[in-house]
This record gives sequence, C-alpha cells and structure tokens, in this order.
Amino acid sequence: MLSCTLIAYQDFKERAVSWLLFPIMGILLAFLYLNTTSFEQYTLFVLTNVLLVSGIILILFLYTKHIAHKKFLNVSFGLGDLLFFYAFALGFPTMTFVVLFVGAILFSLIIFLFSKTNTEEETIPLAGLMSFFLMGILLVSFLPNAPSLYLL
Repeated sequence: MLSCTLIAYQDFKERAVSWLLFPIMGILLAFLYLNTTSFEQYTLFVLTNVLLVSGIILILFLYTKHIAHKKFLNVSFGLGDLLFFYAFALGFPTMTFVVLFVGAILFSLIIFLFSKTNTEEETIPLAGLMSFFLMGILLVSFLPNAPSLYLL
C-alpha cells in the first residue's frame, strides 16, 4: 500500500516516479501471491502476465512509431508506466491480472476524462491512477468475506 501511495503521489506531483518504488511494489505483490500458491503455478502465471504486458507494450510501440510517428518512451509512454505494468504483472494469477489490468486502465481513462477540464496537463499520470485503483482493490480484498484475488 505504501509503495502504491508513493507512486501515486510522485506521479501526480512531479510526473516522475523513483524507479526503486516499482521493484518494491513488484516484490511485495509477488510475496502476497506466493503466500497463496505453489512456486510452479506462480511462475507459470507470472510468465503469462509478463508476455501479455510485453505484447501490449509492443503494440503500443509499433502504433506510436509507425502510425503516430512519435517517439515512444517518455514522449508517448512513460518509463514509470512501463515499470508499473511489469510490477503489476508479478502479483496475480493471469485471469485476475487481466481483469484488474483492464479495470485499472478504464479507471485511469475515466478519471482523466473527467479531470481533463480542470487541469492544463496533457499527460495522464497512468502509474499514479493505476496505483489508486490497485490500492482500492487490495483494501477491499482484505475485508472479511471478500472474494480472493488469488483463487482460480
């Protein structure tokens, strides 16, 4: 929770996040997940998640480079966002990850669209908004009778 809070704070305030927060978040999410499953199952799902994120990043890169004709990293897509995606991929089984990832992206888009009229910023603090979403999901998951994020 603390790493997500710091990521959100830095992303909103400075539009830059200390890279050290992403491995910390990834390790903590991995620890939570590993406490509920076997190492073999964890490895299989995390490799699948990393492949999914890599595919998404590749598609974004190709679109940015060949269709939008812009630089990719730190122009169209921030390094912090990239690191957040991979850290996020370490924490959940694939089906949960896909649902949470899509939910976090939609949450970020909706919040950005509603706040766009109130701000002059043209960039989306994607890692920060996704951190807020992840914090909310984790808080709800710790409530009694909440469904497990790690059951298949």
